[in-house]
Order: sequence, then structure tokens, then C-alpha cells
Amino acid sequence: MSTVLVVDDEPHLVRTLAINLRARDYQVETAQDGRSALQAFHEREPDLIVLDLGLPDLDGVEVLRRVREVSEVPVIVLSARSESVDKVEALDVGADDYVTKPFGMEELLARVRVALRRNRDADSPEQRPFETGRFRLDFAERRAVIEGTETRLTPTEWRLLSVLARRPGHLVSQRELLREVWGPGYGRESNYLRVYANQLRRKLEPDPTRPRYLLTDPGQGYRLVGDDPDSRP
Repeated sequence: MSTVLVVDDEPHLVRTLAINLRARDYQVETAQDGRSALQAFHEREPDLIVLDLGLPDLDGVEVLRRVREVSEVPVIVLSARSESVDKVEALDVGADDYVTKPFGMEELLARVRVALRRNRDADSPEQRPFETGRFRLDFAERRAVIEGTETRLTPTEWRLLSVLARRPGHLVSQRELLREVWGPGYGRESNYLRVYANQLRRKLEPDPTRPRYLLTDPGQGYRLVGDDPDSRP
């Protein structure tokens, strides 16, 4: 039985979420502020966190940042903030999904199932490392070594690279990437992909303005290619 930690400062919403999650056989822990959330996270070690951004003490992004320092537990952000910049910030810090209030309960529960399933799949057969003359990506250990120096990648960056590295040299469509990395509710947020592609190029490429490894097919999708000329389009 999976344990879900629900963090929100609206008692009615916390109660409603807890009732619906327990009705589907999840164990539920709750917190109504950031510090209580962090305490519950460390004590209970939940399988998934549903996290509001607008908390009365610590901002939800700061709570997420502290969780990500020690854990890859799936986090679904709830927020009344609908601006793209807020979504990108939360996703960049390490959120697995972003749900804007108000939301449908069945949609949220579907996203909970997807996030838990994706987390279980990450523990299944190990993905082979992807290696070039410049960098090595070890997906099993979540280690990126670029020209001999270990570099931190965010959980979202790892998921994006993982999807691309499963089919090296091949085009992966924008829609497929969005659904694989962020979940079934995504498919048109191409700006997310542009933001993350630019971030990854700054970390992986010798010249981010002239990418060699992470390539864009405008309007279609992305490719991750190696040094072998046969792997290039």
C-alpha cells in the first residue's frame, strides 16, 4: 500500500483529498505548512507527495528543493499559480507534475497513479549509460560526468535525457516527450521542452549555440546523438 503525503493549507481540500485517496487504498499523511511537511516527509518516508506551493511559512518550492536534496520521491505540485514561469520553476526544482487549482479529483488521482507507476518503472531493468567523448550519463546511478567533472542534473533533466537515450539518434516527438516526462495531461507545452533543452545544452554541449548532441527538429521533436556519424540524422 502506497503512502501519500498531502501538503496544503486549506483544511477542506486536505480532508477531501485524504478521503478520496483512502477510498482507493492509499495510506495518507497530511500537513498544512512547510515545516510540518518536511517533518512528516522525514518521519514517514512517503511514496508520493502532493504539495501546494502557497504555504503559510515556507514556500512550496523551497519545501520541494529541500526534499530533492535527499530524495527522488515523486512530487505532484498543486497551485493556484497558472503562469508558465511558476510551472517551469517548480518542474525545474524537481516536481514530477503540476496541477492548477481548481482541478478535477479524477484527473488528480490519475496523475497520482501515473507518478507512482513511473517511479516503480524507474526501479525496473536498468537503462544502459549513454556515453560520448565529452560526457557520460549513468542512468542507474544518476551520475553525469562531463569532461571528467561530475555535474548535477535535475530529476526532470534526467527523465528527459532518459527518454531520448532509449532511442539514440532517433527523433522523439514533442508530444511523446511531454507525456513521458511530465505525464498524460501534457502534450502542447512545447515551451517546457525549449527551456530544458537550453538548460541541458549549457551543461552538455561544448558550444550550446551550436549543439552537437541534443538536436532539435523544429516543430517536431528532439534527438540525442552520439559521436558515431551513423547515429546522426
